[in-house]
Amino acid sequence: MVLRKNMPPILRPTLLLSDPLANPPLTPLPSVTLTPTSHHTNFLSFMKTHFLTPHNNHITPASLLHFLKSKLHHHPLFTHYDFHIFNWASSFDSFRHDHGTFFFMVCSLASSYRFTELKSLLAFISSNPCPCSDDGIFSCPQIESIFLVAINAFCKAKRLDDGVMAFETMRKLIDGRPSVSTYNALINGFVKCGQYDTALDFYYRMLKNKVQPDVATFNILISSYCKNKKFDLALLLFKDMKEKGCSPNVVSFNTLIKGFFRERKFEDGIKMAYEMIELGCEFSSVTCEILVDGLCREGRISRACELVIDFLRRGVLPKEFDYFGLVEKLCEEGNATGALEIVDKLWNNGNLPSVIACTTLVEGLRRLRKTGQAFGIMERMLKEGIIPDSVTFNCLLKDLCNVGKTVDANRLRLLASQKGLEPDEMTYHVLIYGYARENRRKEGEKLVDEMLDEGFIPDLATYNRYMDGLSNSRNSVRPDC
Repeated sequence: MVLRKNMPPILRPTLLLSDPLANPPLTPLPSVTLTPTSHHTNFLSFMKTHFLTPHNNHITPASLLHFLKSKLHHHPLFTHYDFHIFNWASSFDSFRHDHGTFFFMVCSLASSYRFTELKSLLAFISSNPCPCSDDGIFSCPQIESIFLVAINAFCKAKRLDDGVMAFETMRKLIDGRPSVSTYNALINGFVKCGQYDTALDFYYRMLKNKVQPDVATFNILISSYCKNKKFDLALLLFKDMKEKGCSPNVVSFNTLIKGFFRERKFEDGIKMAYEMIELGCEFSSVTCEILVDGLCREGRISRACELVIDFLRRGVLPKEFDYFGLVEKLCEEGNATGALEIVDKLWNNGNLPSVIACTTLVEGLRRLRKTGQAFGIMERMLKEGIIPDSVTFNCLLKDLCNVGKTVDANRLRLLASQKGLEPDEMTYHVLIYGYARENRRKEGEKLVDEMLDEGFIPDLATYNRYMDGLSNSRNSVRPDC
């Protein structure tokens, strides 16, 4: 076997072992260990079956890539040998890797956190250009994308020195200047690691190299200023962003709204939201949550309600906005009636509440003994396919039974069953108790029979207790809810 002279030492494959299998292919197989083992034998057998056969022993970048992606990558025992196979293929003078095998290998090493091997691979790519750049005039157009995967991986792992080294290597290989996306990856990496000054230095380097920043660049730096408690500088950068002709997006506004709220400048944050609307920027559910949750945490619940209603009137309130936080705060203050008004307005305009918002409202109304309104919400929930938890459901049934509305409670049970909420033992227990109080023996006995059919009555004594309760006493069967 002949090794290339320009291969880094770490990439040179280990000495090949003789193939223990009969009739070996013409191309020598790679070794996994220096001592033959059953695992090695199985690996060679796998290679012969899926890659190098007697009818196909000529390696090409396409055939290697197919093997790595479709066969080796999905094998539970051999997938981690992909870099070994990559190096083994590199050892043949007749073979040259292209950007397809480079990209796959970089993605595989980056996603599995094999950073030492990743650094070696980048050095190999640097000294072994892709065949599509053979004319020596233009570099491979995929080089920056390949290196960007590695840079992102290094930054995510907080290996910023390795990320910068990869950037510098890439910069020498590509035609022209690095793209803004590559600069953004490093700037964001510095910000995530708290190296705000270094991030800013890299931003200025980008400007010096005449690379135009985009909205992502500004968002990263605005966020860094906010995290670094330099909100005034974040506002100046936002102004500079617009002056440079870069339109802010929802992330830009959300970051600044959070910053205003952190500075306790609530009305300025709200003004920023309205500026967002006037510019026609996407008004997301996250924006609403930032505003509503921020105001509610400061006890400005009325202002939060006004804001939500105004957004609804303007037609900008996102349909997916979950107003659970607003409902919860209103109910905590004992204003479940106000919460009901908000829910009705939003629900009637197509903004369906979440199941947790509904159950929170039902519990709030129950605490105020507004059983009829709680019943109305529960009935509407079920009709809309919003299924409550069984505890809240059973407790509401108990409330209805306590005010002499067991018939309504049982109707709710039947509706819930149609929607997929099956009654449990407590459901029947509550309803039988209600019918006993109202002297509705016939309806109660029918439920006892249903309990018997469902297996909720374990023995004759329990059955007799229910039947005696319906016959003799209003208070002999009590629910525990």
